Amino acid sequence: MSTPKLILSSVVCLFLASCSTDKTNEWFVSHNGNMPSEERIAQIAVGDNQNKVMQVLGAPSSVVSLDKNTWLYMSSDIKRVAFFAPSEVKRDILTIRFDDKGKVTEISRLDKNCGAEVNVHEDETAAPGEKQGFFRKYFGGVGQYNPLGGLGK
Repeated sequence: MSTPKLILSSVVCLFLASCSTDKTNEWFVSHNGNMPSEERIAQIAVGDNQNKVMQVLGAPSSVVSLDKNTWLYMSSDIKRVAFFAPSEVKRDILTIRFDDKGKVTEISRLDKNCGAEVNVHEDETAAPGEKQGFFRKYFGGVGQYNPLGGLGK
């Protein structure tokens, strides 16, 4: 085989090898979180206590700070390719609520379709009060520092 044909066939092979397939896309997806298997989730029922939930499912990903009786198990798959922004491919949230006695009252599942996009605005929030000028802001404390704390009087 001549050199130009060899180079051309090598370029074609490299080009075809670089085409995207489903298997190639899996290489860029990372799994995050602590989601128990479906078999373990099926073992939990309304009325079970917190100890059984902890033994079967393990520690929750998060406990709601304002309601210690709500446990969350979360997982997500994030796709990262080169310099492009990461995108969430899959999200799964298991919520288990307990009553004051530590018994399961509700088990619910949420996925990515249940969520809503939140737009973050970088506008400033005006603080109430007097707006300081340049000199007051940077020189307002000049002369007010007393290293002896009034001991010299």
